[in-house]
Amino acid sequence: MDVCCLNRPFDDQTQDRIHLESEAILTILWHCERGDWKLIHSEIIDLEIFKIPDKYRKEKVYHLSKISKVKVEVNKQVWDRYEELEEINLTHFDALRIACAEIGKADIFLTTDDDIIKKINKSKIELRVDVKNPIKWLMGVENYGD
Repeated sequence: MDVCCLNRPFDDQTQDRIHLESEAILTILWHCERGDWKLIHSEIIDLEIFKIPDKYRKEKVYHLSKISKVKVEVNKQVWDRYEELEEINLTHFDALRIACAEIGKADIFLTTDDDIIKKINKSKIELRVDVKNPIKWLMGVENYGD
């Protein structure tokens, strides 16, 4: 889950899309907290949270990120994969986050950033992790709600 997702519950909830994404993200985090699913964290996420200028938001986003029990350290494997992912014009942080997700053996990388999803879908690079919007992923999870 990227920092856009962790920030979403603190965005303006008057827009339908933002509200729905927030609810999906909070539901996913609830399942992670219960132990149904695992949230993978990385040093890149920590750095991005640190850079949030609003102290209140930073504190809330940091709190949500701590639901994670798995942390991926940035190492040579991550840097090597990052260089490959940069070829599809992802931002440095986006490429690093996805590289960390792959190295951390995540099944899914969730983002609310349509640009990332479009670049991935147009890419010829084979990813080792699915990249999806949290609403679309949550609605497709088998046995959701059981």
